[in-house]
Amino acid sequence: MDENCHVEPIEKTATIAERKNVETVKLSVSGMGCPNCANRVRNSLLALNGVVDARVDHETGLAQVAFNPDFAPVDILIRAVSLAGGNDGRHEYGAKLLQQN
Repeated sequence: MDENCHVEPIEKTATIAERKNVETVKLSVSGMGCPNCANRVRNSLLALNGVVDARVDHETGLAQVAFNPDFAPVDILIRAVSLAGGNDGRHEYGAKLLQQN
């Protein structure tokens, strides 16, 4: 883990509107190599309007996301994962839908 790569996890309190009609998805996430990568992906997901919670594990390559599809459909979640690297040339992530409830 590169010490210049530290990412502080953000905290989010979902709004009442975001918490209505909550679904969960499990995403397979590629490109994560350390806990900072997981934080980067998690932060990108939580920054979306409609995401209530995100749990990301770099070791298993899985993300479980609670979200309101009226605000953030699955394709937007997947796009947020790919944008989490910030186009810095070192962090490139991808995601695929594994399961939706």
